Amino acid sequence: MAQLTPPVLCYHRIGGPPELGVTRVSRAVFERQMTTLARDGWRTLSLSEFAAAPTAHRAPRTFLLTFDDGYANLADHAYPILEHLGFTATTFLITDFVGRTNTWDARYTWSRLEHLGWDAVERWQARGFDFGSHGAAHQRLTWLSDSAVLSDLRRSRGALIDRLGPAAGMALAYPFGAAEARIIALAAQIGYGLGFGGVRGDGSPLHRARVPVYLWDAGALPLGLRTDRLGAVGRLVAHVANRCAVGTSMLKRQGRRLD
Repeated sequence: MAQLTPPVLCYHRIGGPPELGVTRVSRAVFERQMTTLARDGWRTLSLSEFAAAPTAHRAPRTFLLTFDDGYANLADHAYPILEHLGFTATTFLITDFVGRTNTWDARYTWSRLEHLGWDAVERWQARGFDFGSHGAAHQRLTWLSDSAVLSDLRRSRGALIDRLGPAAGMALAYPFGAAEARIIALAAQIGYGLGFGGVRGDGSPLHRARVPVYLWDAGALPLGLRTDRLGAVGRLVAHVANRCAVGTSMLKRQGRRLD
């Protein structure tokens, strides 16, 4: 029998100020979802468990919980909830912006948002949370030359290993979920062993699928963990929303042209 890969959820912002976009999930919704999952016997996998032999995946109701971007309020609104429940998570950091504001992004909030600093990252790593790469500058890699991709991903992986150790250089979440054969080959060349894209990965180690949790995904069981028709519809909607994120890249590109 073929071994199924555990599902992977992707959150971005938990709580904090409202935004014009769709990635913010309220703290109350997040806490309700995680509490329900813990009560119903779900268990989060560490990154090494997810990457390990299939024996780690045979336990029912296991999933990998991930966060993209590494916003500072994760340390206030997400990590303490997870720690209380005995859960863990993997956060993919934009390494050039650790400890800085999110000027890499289009401005969807009134004020710029803070990213986790290295000191906070190290504290939560010591408490069992994992960290990986979301690129150095959150660029859409499929729009870059090979040399630019190599530069960005090498810089990110190097910063993570220098600060957090070799395990932090294991995994990459492609910015905007944008990956193709060329990008996957370059990531492998640099030394990444795991890569996470959008809803429709191809199942290979460097192109794992993830289901984003957006603001409308407010039920007690996130759509990415449902196996019924509603779950299938939810994954389709998340896929469409993820593809629409190309607008952010276009806004940033236009902004650079106007500078």
